[in-house]
Amino acid sequence: MRSGFVALLGRPNAGKSTLLNRMVGAHLAIVSNKPQTTRTRILGARNVPEGQLLFLDTPGVHRPLHRMNVRMVDAAIAAAREADVVALVVDASESTGRGTEYLIGLLSQLHAPVVLVLNKIDRMKKHVLLPVVEWFSRQHAFADIVPVSAATGDNVDRLEQVLLSHLPEGPPLYPDDYLTDQPARVLAAEMVREQVLALTRAELPFSTAVTVDRYEEPQDEDAPLVIYCSILVEEPSQKPIILGHGGAMIKAIGTAARTRIEAFFERRVYLDLHVKVRGDWRENDRMLDDLGLPKRKGS
Repeated sequence: MRSGFVALLGRPNAGKSTLLNRMVGAHLAIVSNKPQTTRTRILGARNVPEGQLLFLDTPGVHRPLHRMNVRMVDAAIAAAREADVVALVVDASESTGRGTEYLIGLLSQLHAPVVLVLNKIDRMKKHVLLPVVEWFSRQHAFADIVPVSAATGDNVDRLEQVLLSHLPEGPPLYPDDYLTDQPARVLAAEMVREQVLALTRAELPFSTAVTVDRYEEPQDEDAPLVIYCSILVEEPSQKPIILGHGGAMIKAIGTAARTRIEAFFERRVYLDLHVKVRGDWRENDRMLDDLGLPKRKGS
């Protein structure tokens, strides 16, 4: 048997979270077409007869402009340095640039084998893929190169076998029923944020966060989960956008989020949402601690 950690590393919107969800068969990481959706490292377990793959979804590597973003990039690089295998996830349908070159430059700092995952092949013609493979082959000595579509599942089964082949031999590190290290309250908050991303304007996602103020899980399984969340915004002018006319937007966010949470936890949910203005939350260390972003070493 082979078991170990696989870090999913890549730029924003490369499809890492979609790939994680596809591999583990559960909606652990929220997905959005807006960049920097993933803010923390998320572990998802995949058990197969040949062993156990422990995927680490990470924030997209980008040029950080806020303390929050610095912590996000630190979390991604730290996960890659600690993993047994690194899966470099690239959007193969987009042209390469400085961001891709910077990311490839980081690979020299890693000791683990790196598997290049050329994602989103469903968006491109097959004859266009070969030059992409050749270009990346010249940039780094990848252990393997696997084209996939995380969205459709195309070739994901082969990727699983390739990643497993590079993991160290050994028994599973977690029980067979283990799925993730994310607490239930964190998963619930992320599902609320996913609906904020889906339903609000493009300028809001970067400046919003969701915190759980109260989380109650009654012993009686017929009783609903009780969750109170605050949606944080940076400017007073952003609060009416989240609320919507007559509260229509926050009601839509709550309805969609509750449906998602109920499906995941398989029980009824009472969800209460409020909006709070916190102008400095992206620079506030205590707030970033509450959101689960790791501190920089020495800070």
